[in-house]
Amino acid sequence: MNIRVAELTAPRQFRLVESGLPDPGPGEVQVRIDAVGICGSDLHSYAEGAIGDTPCRYPMVLGHEPAGVVVKAGPGVTAYTPGARAAFEPAIYCYHCEFCRTGRHNVCANIRFMSMPGDPGFFRDYANIPVGNVLPLPPGLSARDATIIEPLAVVLHSMKFVALQPTETAAVFGAGPIGLMTVICLKLAGAGRVWSVEPVGARRELARSAGADTVLDPSAIDPSRQILSDTGGRGVDVAIDCAAKGGSLNHCLHATRNAGRVVLTGIPVEAEVPLEFSPMRRKELALFSVRRSNHESEAARELLAGNLARFAAIVTHTHPLERIAEAFNQLDHYHDGAGKVIIAPQGAAR
Repeated sequence: MNIRVAELTAPRQFRLVESGLPDPGPGEVQVRIDAVGICGSDLHSYAEGAIGDTPCRYPMVLGHEPAGVVVKAGPGVTAYTPGARAAFEPAIYCYHCEFCRTGRHNVCANIRFMSMPGDPGFFRDYANIPVGNVLPLPPGLSARDATIIEPLAVVLHSMKFVALQPTETAAVFGAGPIGLMTVICLKLAGAGRVWSVEPVGARRELARSAGADTVLDPSAIDPSRQILSDTGGRGVDVAIDCAAKGGSLNHCLHATRNAGRVVLTGIPVEAEVPLEFSPMRRKELALFSVRRSNHESEAARELLAGNLARFAAIVTHTHPLERIAEAFNQLDHYHDGAGKVIIAPQGAAR
């Protein structure tokens, strides 16, 4: 069959092409893609031509937050029949390296990730994927809602390092979708006061709606100084950097109490990031980095289904596949109050 595919051909340049798609092979299913969320890492590929020190290789197909419907099963597949609604996992693990054998699949030595060079993502009409990458959806979740599952799984993975105790305080730098979901998860976990630091006005309002107790504009004030002032000089118990730019990591180091935790969830643009080591050493801070998720998708699905109104409010715009360039430009410039932006290859997200 022929399908439409949105290819990134150079920084900030998309083209829509037709491509052939064979029948699914053994152990695969063919899926119709109804909705795909645009991730911050997609924006890195679009705007900078790389994700950290991993350069893009053009043309490439982005998009790793998909949901839709199983339309055909390959040989040997009996678990899913046509019509099954599902979200689709983008990571493909080897399951035999030392990290997979010890349960650290997210750092698999042979990992493949659909939306990276060589492995097309989901900004297309249909795809063939391993049957193990299908996550069934309950009746109450639409494909549009289900695009939240993959990034929410990343947030749940980060929460293992956050290790929040009830009433502990937290600061979240960045109020993009990951930052907003982090605020929601902190409040659901029983956090006390939560600060959200975000330079974009519309996103500060989204953070307030998500449950942040205090929102700060880092272009107007020094956020770490303000957090220290608000806490009587002590600092927060944990700071989560979901922005990874504008000195946010060092602000986290300054805003966190002695023996606190700093979690880096965002992806810096730069391959090398300045780190103010002395305050980290003096406070004996624990600094954790986050690598995607590690089998948190089912928990993310249940959390989403149980708190749908809170999470769904993050999604602000939906665009058809043929307007993907407009959607990325909107996010790149924060136009029209953009929060989470969805691409709907089949038209309106179902």
